[in-house]
Amino acid sequence: MIVILKPRAEEARVNALMEQIKQQGVDIHFSRGTQETILGLVGDTTHVDEDWLRASDIVADVRRVSEPYKLANRRFHPQDSHIDAAGRLIGEGTFTVIAGPCSVESEAQLLEVATAVKASGATCLRGGAFKPRTSPYSFQGLENEGLKLLREARRVTGLPIVTEIMSETQLDDFADVDIIQVGARNMQNFRLLKELGHSKKPILLKRGLSSTIEELLMSAEYILAGGNENVILCERGIRTFEKMIRNNLDISAVPVIKQKSHLPVIIDPSHAAGIAWMVEPLSRTAIAAGADGLMIEVHNNPKAALCDGAQSLNPQQFDHLMQDVRRRVAFEEKTLL
Repeated sequence: MIVILKPRAEEARVNALMEQIKQQGVDIHFSRGTQETILGLVGDTTHVDEDWLRASDIVADVRRVSEPYKLANRRFHPQDSHIDAAGRLIGEGTFTVIAGPCSVESEAQLLEVATAVKASGATCLRGGAFKPRTSPYSFQGLENEGLKLLREARRVTGLPIVTEIMSETQLDDFADVDIIQVGARNMQNFRLLKELGHSKKPILLKRGLSSTIEELLMSAEYILAGGNENVILCERGIRTFEKMIRNNLDISAVPVIKQKSHLPVIIDPSHAAGIAWMVEPLSRTAIAAGADGLMIEVHNNPKAALCDGAQSLNPQQFDHLMQDVRRRVAFEEKTLL
């Protein structure tokens, strides 16, 4: 349920109304926009009397929200959210490029890639320290040593670091990570999502391989419900019957999410297609669709990569991509941050 207040409602009257509502056992999400102020009622609102609310002379309207996601819902939060990641804002009007290797393999490899992507204009550094792999015999990442190398790469380049968490037991190890990534396989790991809700860290939440947009928003709701408002959504392709590409990039997810939610949404074209030459055209599509950023895999020697080399750009290819990104982002009147 949302309660829309009249313009210029006195603060004392608003606070008094909020206190009366809370006494009925529901929580309130307060959102003050440029046009209107909204009280989002979260919890069991079935016993809240709509007529009683409408009778207040500071209430303009009362509406029921049918969608199961509340805090992620644009009706609760009409203004676009902007997420602060180590001083860089992610959200509408800005454009973020997260780039780096699928997995951290060595100090030399990571520093070479990190230095190259920064020089080309990347705004954050990605790198997998812990790798969830389909086969138990595949490279699983350098784990805590990989986290150490990511922190060193941040020291050298100044780029905020993005890396994937596997379990709620790792939260202490990720205390110094700038953006914590929840991978597609963990999108519905509800225990992990609940724990991340107690954090204030920015969370990059990837859509599951076979998940609907509503399921993605419901996963975001778990984090938001815990008190962490710093959620970034990531579309990375979904599994369909098509065999010529790795996953189908659901580009329609961008405008749908933008219409349904206030949360930023970025595109991962590397995982979507699984083929390096497709990354650039899919990136152009993402910008045109209104995405708030890209997540690109870059490796200094893709043919020798221990993980997902086929979809990784080399530094020269990434630099060419970034030249195109700058032109298109400027045309969309966004700021590359």
